[in-house]
Amino acid sequence: MAESWSSDAGESVYRSRDSVKNLKIRVRIQLITSTTVFSQKIQEQATEQREKGLIELSTFNTQASSAGGRLDDEEDVTVGWQEKLFSQFELDLFRTEAACQSPLDRQYHNEILQLEKSGTRKNHRIFTYTDYDRYTNLEEHCHSVTTPEMHTPTFLAERMSNVRRRRQERRIAEGSIPKSRLITWDPSEEFVKNNHVINTPVQTMHIMGDLGPYGKLGQRENEYVLCTLRVDSNGVITVKPDFNSCKGPYRLETEGEKQDLWSYVVENVSLSMSREEQDHEQRVHKDLYIRHKEYLNSLVGQDFEMPPPGILRLLVNGEIVSAQGYEYDNLYIHYFFELPNNWSSQPFQQLSGVTQTCSTRSLGRENVAYFSYPFSCEAYFRKEDESEGSDPQWPVLYFKVLSLDSWQRYRTEGYGYLVIPATPGCHTLTCATWRPVQSGTVAELRRFFIGGSPELEDISYTRVPGTFKGERLSRFGFRSESTGSVTFKLHCIQHSRAFIDVNTLRKRRRSVLDRLGGFSQQSSIYNVLDAFQKARRRMQEARESLPQDLLNSTASA
Repeated sequence: MAESWSSDAGESVYRSRDSVKNLKIRVRIQLITSTTVFSQKIQEQATEQREKGLIELSTFNTQASSAGGRLDDEEDVTVGWQEKLFSQFELDLFRTEAACQSPLDRQYHNEILQLEKSGTRKNHRIFTYTDYDRYTNLEEHCHSVTTPEMHTPTFLAERMSNVRRRRQERRIAEGSIPKSRLITWDPSEEFVKNNHVINTPVQTMHIMGDLGPYGKLGQRENEYVLCTLRVDSNGVITVKPDFNSCKGPYRLETEGEKQDLWSYVVENVSLSMSREEQDHEQRVHKDLYIRHKEYLNSLVGQDFEMPPPGILRLLVNGEIVSAQGYEYDNLYIHYFFELPNNWSSQPFQQLSGVTQTCSTRSLGRENVAYFSYPFSCEAYFRKEDESEGSDPQWPVLYFKVLSLDSWQRYRTEGYGYLVIPATPGCHTLTCATWRPVQSGTVAELRRFFIGGSPELEDISYTRVPGTFKGERLSRFGFRSESTGSVTFKLHCIQHSRAFIDVNTLRKRRRSVLDRLGGFSQQSSIYNVLDAFQKARRRMQEARESLPQDLLNSTASA
């Protein structure tokens, strides 16, 4: 028997989408020693004496029934979720109404009276503590957070021990705004102490066993935990110990002088759903999801936000991915958008920004700084003069790469620009940069020791400045040096009523062409039928015009 004991008494976690009220657990306990072994020995002796014919069998049956083999030594009970089974101690306590102090105690008093009146009690040793009993509160309070025996509980441990983890309904104020603030930007020390507690809504249930000697049931020191169940609001079920599906029974040795050995088995006997019930549940869930989707669509509405007529809305969600190939470390990028003529933006729209300082790492032969810096821009285009046939100019993103060392000396590493693509979608672009240089070695020594370097007064000079009105821009005599490159990733969205109008016009044209094609087919069929009818009439007329003798000879032939 000892070889088949299950030594794995750890907890197991399950996930169920079904309602937890359908959970059924079967617990079976049996006394292994000492009375059971003694009764087995008496039975063996009785068998030997009976074979010799020295004593009557009834005598040993009386001894066996008095020594052991009672029904009280073995019990099999099926328990539902949060089903209350009273122990002998609770029966004796709540039988008198004077011992009832709370509404729950009075409820137990009435249930115990009904059990005694009907005589339908199905348990003697196995009983339960539900989520509302005092034992559950005491067990949560006495649960040790740390493993050492001699330890001083922290403030968090004390707060956690007093938490009753229950399902809590969140009260919502008018509309959809909660009464309490979701984020506290300046929390005080007292606020942190009072709110730094994990309050996960969990319900607990204990399946207990009264393993006291026969005739002495109802003593608290003989109560032992057989199985503990915890269920949270997400359908996660924690069972300790696990079900004995393919394992041997668990062993439990009582404390005291006798130290009896008990074995018990925990099984999941919940009814499995039939195929028809599973199909019905899937249809109900599908219908529920469809209704929830319709409800969300009703909250959002069918009217999509549209820009005014004649205006193109451009949304750019971009990312400065990386920069590589620069001389110094600790790079950062300063950028801004330039909107050409006929383009505008909202007053609160930020058209410039600065990234964080990023250190470089070696990737092959080059040093790469990964920024992963997001930015966004929203602009509107409206063409004032409709007679102009030229394409619109798109916004330009100008940027400047700088470096900062430990002495707070910054250097200009390069200038560059990026024209926003005219096509919507995702674009990954790499822009090369350059920086202005001065002749001679003094400028390079100053750049190395002191920092600083020649800079552009107008960063738009990297392309064609917006203030330039001539036909040709001459950079003769301007000295520059190619440096590294910067990688951008852009997600462009274009929004306009004209797109919908064009699609509608295309659909109308397509429908008109289909109708014209149908009409042409019908007219061609009518023409063919008309031609056949005319030919038939002509044949009849020709046949009537022939002589009768010729018609008879033709018929005889």
